[in-house]
Amino acid sequence: MSPRTHSRPFDVVLLGATGFTGALAAEYLAAHLPPGARLALAGRNQAKLDAVRDRLLRINQQLDDIALLHADSSDEQSLARVAESTRVVITTVGPYLEYGEPLVAACAAAGTDYVDLTGEPEFVDRMYVEHHATAERTGARIVHACGFDSIPHDLGVLFTVQQLPAGVPVTLRGVVRTNATISGGTLHSGLGQLSRPRAMLQAAAGRRRLEPRPRGRQVRTRIGRPRRDRTLGTWLIPLPTIDPDVVRRSALARPDYGPDFTYSHYAGARRVATVAGALAGSAVALAAVQVPLLRRAIGRRIPQGEGPSAERRDRTWFTVDIIGEGGGQTVHTQVSGADPGYTETAKMLTESALCLAFDDNPPTAGQVTTATAMGENLLRRLGDAGISFTVITSQTATHVGR
Repeated sequence: MSPRTHSRPFDVVLLGATGFTGALAAEYLAAHLPPGARLALAGRNQAKLDAVRDRLLRINQQLDDIALLHADSSDEQSLARVAESTRVVITTVGPYLEYGEPLVAACAAAGTDYVDLTGEPEFVDRMYVEHHATAERTGARIVHACGFDSIPHDLGVLFTVQQLPAGVPVTLRGVVRTNATISGGTLHSGLGQLSRPRAMLQAAAGRRRLEPRPRGRQVRTRIGRPRRDRTLGTWLIPLPTIDPDVVRRSALARPDYGPDFTYSHYAGARRVATVAGALAGSAVALAAVQVPLLRRAIGRRIPQGEGPSAERRDRTWFTVDIIGEGGGQTVHTQVSGADPGYTETAKMLTESALCLAFDDNPPTAGQVTTATAMGENLLRRLGDAGISFTVITSQTATHVGR
């Protein structure tokens, strides 16, 4: 809790509550805000905000003082007023590369904590270059990727490292499986990123020039090859998402990840045909999104702001299996939950904000990851909220002498 922000009118402001995922986050907030917490909703459309507030009051009648604030991503003054009024801002308004920077800038300048759902590497790297130093100076914690990108992997790796001996080299691989369909927001963000490969590389290079490197430690991520995983009994498909970047930055910031840390990242498939189809489809998609007409056609398949029915979400699940090896020990852990793209993402985002607002977290500032900013507190919160972090197996290697 920052003394600078404790006296502000609100504890949490949610921007984007009139969208699909934002509405789920608002409903979760209404059901889980601690007594006496001060909540505001922000957006452009007063009538839509009124409707959301009415719905939240039916969920929790104690929330009769929810404030409604005007905020527009094209109006920097309105965003500054929002940031200066609260301790934590939640935003679900994407694609973040298009709409996100003014709010990050406002929160960094105001010393206000910030959480979002982005999975856009270029956006995250650019925000580090432009606003990390300001946030460090003001005490703001800018925490990107607080949904399915990338909490299950980031905190799953933290949980796994904690099961291994301390102070030894560790190697981990994460394998995600789900029956979920892609969300509209994720699709449009992904299309934007895939269409800008050169800009992504330039943003990453700009960040590397500024980012400090650990002394006396090695931290790396690896792009593996498709293969069969004997431990899990699944085929592994290399997965080029933001998750390995987030895990690596957590490892850079946390010496308890050991002197030599390596992580590789995959999707899991039961059949080899699925692997071949995924690799071929990725190549076709990468080529298609370079053509604006095709990119727009793909984007129209799943409009932004729309999502599946509650019944479909209730049938959806995810798992992230993590195999960690270090100090002669192998541990298999699993993070699991329900619908990742909407239900659990809204839960993870909201618990991240509540954790920043109300928990005694490690002292940190600037652009930081969930494992760095909240770590064990967020692990506990998510476990209490029904997202499981489980040790499946743990064994010590047996050495037979000659």
